[in-house]
Formats: sequence, structure tokens, C-alpha cells
Amino acid sequence: MIKRIKHSLEYLIDKSSRNKTSEAEENLLNNFALSEYQNSNWDESSMGNSVEVSKNIYDGIQLRMVKKKTFNPYLKYMAAASILFLAGLGFFFKPDFAKEKQLSFKTSSDPKSIKLSDGSKIYLAANSSFQYPEKFEGDERKVVLLKGNAFFEIAKDKKHPFIITSGELKTRVVGTSFHIQMSKSKCEVIVVTGKVNVTSKGQSVDLVPNEEALFESQKLTKQMADKSFLVNWYNTDVTLDQTTLKHVITILQYKYGVSFQYDNEQVLATPLTVFIKKDAALENVLEQINYITNLKFKVYGEIVKVD
Repeated sequence: MIKRIKHSLEYLIDKSSRNKTSEAEENLLNNFALSEYQNSNWDESSMGNSVEVSKNIYDGIQLRMVKKKTFNPYLKYMAAASILFLAGLGFFFKPDFAKEKQLSFKTSSDPKSIKLSDGSKIYLAANSSFQYPEKFEGDERKVVLLKGNAFFEIAKDKKHPFIITSGELKTRVVGTSFHIQMSKSKCEVIVVTGKVNVTSKGQSVDLVPNEEALFESQKLTKQMADKSFLVNWYNTDVTLDQTTLKHVITILQYKYGVSFQYDNEQVLATPLTVFIKKDAALENVLEQINYITNLKFKVYGEIVKVD
């Protein structure tokens, strides 16, 4: 309904500026503009001085009308009323006055967590970056995962959907928990609780617990999730019992934001049981793996190598 009003008003104002309106359309537009102008409230603390704003708009329109040799005496009211009306509905001018203050949250070598203004909690993996507003405004709660991986525990609010942009993906939820894992070649969304909608480039999938959305090579697909990802292992002790080294490495890559390099891929099939404490440093976990497997993993910045 609001969009229809907005588009109709834009259409009539544009048509009037080109002297294409009928007498009935012009009367409708003039009556509406005058009524809105007389009845509208202006919040000077967020929108500025009403007289100055109206004058600037009016002077600009008047200048253009003079160039075209035409002038409508109601344009002053139309300009001011349009600003007031559309600002009240949240269109055009209001965002310029009431932008959300954006903050950044980054991690280095260790995972960390942050609580947002709505009560949602974000567990950010090591070597990751996240952007969020100081306080949520408007109809949607929008944040951006700029780099790396995160686990989201979103506070329920049906009236204000939570939307996460991660690369070319948009993940839309109301209240749920899930992982988002980004790399240069792909992005994954893994649902632990609740329902999630993931979209990209005209593609869309709906997910429930134990399901994963994979965006790779410009294609969005849905598949069953690895059971190891169905917990918040950023903030939970995890035991990987009788699994493979490949599986352990996958978890470590996401939790600590590192990549592994090895010459012999056969080592990935090595069986082992590993306990990963929620606040353990990567070096401590690697010492445990080295002891079990007799391998020698060493950290070089964001790269882990087998020497």
C-alpha cells in the first residue's frame, strides 16, 4: 500500500512538471499537497530547519520552471508536502537524517563473541570481520559478515527480520542459530535451529536444522550438513571421536580462520580423537594432534604447514 502511494505521487509530480496532467489530476495533486503541508509535523532535531529545507527545494524547482517558462503556484506546497509525507513514511529523505551508526568487530588469532543491541549474539571465528549497527532502526535488522566465519544466535523478532550479507549471499531469519562460513571460492550457511532463507542472484533455498546451503561457482544448492557443524563449536568444548585428520582440519580452519598446507594428502585419512576446548589456542590443539599422529604442524600467520 505504501509503495503504491509513493509511486502514484512520484508519477503525478513528474507528469505535472511536464505539463501532462489533466485538470482532475492537477486538482488531486494540488489538494493532496496543500492538505499534507498544512497537517504535517516536522522534527527539526533529525530533519533540519523546515523553512530552510522547503525554501531550498522550492528555489530549485522554481529555477527549473523559469527555464521552461512555466510555473505552478502550488509547487511550493507540493515540494514541502512531498518531503514531509515521504519522510514520514521512511522514503527518500529520512534515511539521510537517521542513518544507523555502523560499527566493526574484528578478530585476530582467537575467536571472540559480541552481543548486539537486539540481544542477538555473534561468535566470530579467528581472522574474521563483522559489521553491524550500534542500534537497529527500521523494519529490518541488517548486518554484514565481511570476512571469515561466524556462528549466529539471533534473538526472535517476527516484526523485524534479521538479514546477514556475506559476499553474494543474503541470509534472512527471524530467530534461529546457524553458521556462515566464507572463503574466496564459496560460502556456506549451516542451520542448527529454526528456519533460514538464503538467496543469491535470483536463487533461493529454505533451510531447516541439519541442512546446509552451499554457494559455489555462482550456483546455490541445498544439502545435508555435516553433524560436526551442528553445535556452536566457537563457544563449546568439542570432542571429535574416532574421526579423520581431514575432518579435524576442517573444523580448525573454520574456528581459527586458517588454511592448511601439506604435501602428502594421504595423511588426511589418519584416524584420531581430539578434544578442542572452547577457548583453546590453535597452537595447543596442534600440539595435541602432533603428539597423536607424530606429525609436525606449525603456524605461520594464517597458514598451518606440516614440516
